[in-house]
Amino acid sequence: MPDNTVLRLLGRRLRLAVIGGGPGSFIGAMHRQAARLDDRYELVACALSSDPERALSAGLGIGVVPDRCYPSGQSLIEAEAQRADGAEVVAIMTPNDSHFGFAMSALSHGMDVICDKPMTNTLEEAQALYQRVQDTGLVFCLTHNYTGYPLVRQARAMVTDGQLGQIRLVQVEYVQGGRAKAGPGRRAWKEDPIRGGPSLVLADIGTHAHNLLRFMTALEVNQVAAEVGSIVPDRLTHDYAGAMLRLSDGARGSFWVTQAAAGVENGLRIRVSGSLGSLEWQQEHPQVLHFKPLDAPVQVRTPNGPGTLPLAARASRIVAGHPEGFHEAFANLYTDAADTVAARRGGQTADPLSLQFPNAYDGLQGIRFVTAAVTSSNNQGAWTHL
Repeated sequence: MPDNTVLRLLGRRLRLAVIGGGPGSFIGAMHRQAARLDDRYELVACALSSDPERALSAGLGIGVVPDRCYPSGQSLIEAEAQRADGAEVVAIMTPNDSHFGFAMSALSHGMDVICDKPMTNTLEEAQALYQRVQDTGLVFCLTHNYTGYPLVRQARAMVTDGQLGQIRLVQVEYVQGGRAKAGPGRRAWKEDPIRGGPSLVLADIGTHAHNLLRFMTALEVNQVAAEVGSIVPDRLTHDYAGAMLRLSDGARGSFWVTQAAAGVENGLRIRVSGSLGSLEWQQEHPQVLHFKPLDAPVQVRTPNGPGTLPLAARASRIVAGHPEGFHEAFANLYTDAADTVAARRGGQTADPLSLQFPNAYDGLQGIRFVTAAVTSSNNQGAWTHL
């Protein structure tokens, strides 16, 4: 991990506000911890709950002063925009249907944005938000946090370096078991297609798998032939999706995600095969990247180990042989976004290695994929263009 670019360029930390992620939220704690890890942000304001009393109590509990514990995300954005010491970056971790409104408002008030996935629920919103980011020139980071793992970045760098040759095949799967039992999940809003989106499984984990494929290979999904639905009896929301993929440059792929595989914890894995060899990575064993070159012995890459390329080295904080994991991967996105924001605000050119975080275009492509997969499934798996 490089020096603190934010302190070097601005002489202080970026002022961060968070919307959502209050008591009982797993992802809220991850966002706040990721922001702290590399010391590039100061948390100055929050709106942690739509209930004013809970919002105040929760905000005080994480050390925010009372007059900056807001009862809503919109009131936070409007009030902070009026302060000379107001928040510069807003992190959004609310239910899916509110991402669009908060992000658009924050951008309109001159704030850079870090947003949980999926970027929006609808393609129309995704297109509008992407355009707003382009028009404002502000930074938008989408927290597909698996792209922050050092060895995922090592894989991307190896593909870019030509070590796999032409990519021909990609297999990606994200298999969980948290919804293997019948009945509603822990978050009621996710069961509501208006708030959670048209496909729960694709919004929750399918967008992660799709983004990981794109990040690692630098290829786009051009067409999809999909089946999306439910395998747990009497469930109305989607818990399964499988698809064949046609990728750019003539590559082919397969895609499978579910949250109903009993006993499985967090089985995200990917295999990328090119004309010169293959790469394999599993999130449950993130310290190992297998490289299988054509006509040569299998190689094992590790963080900061032999053969580490600059993109992966930037994401590694400690010496080889020591484990880094989920928190650090999440923090890498926050750090990349912070360095990019600081460069923009300081009138400098951002380090190209800091620009690898998922952005608004990646979010738009994710929603295009969800939309195409659902459309294909509704048409008996017909090949559908993104």
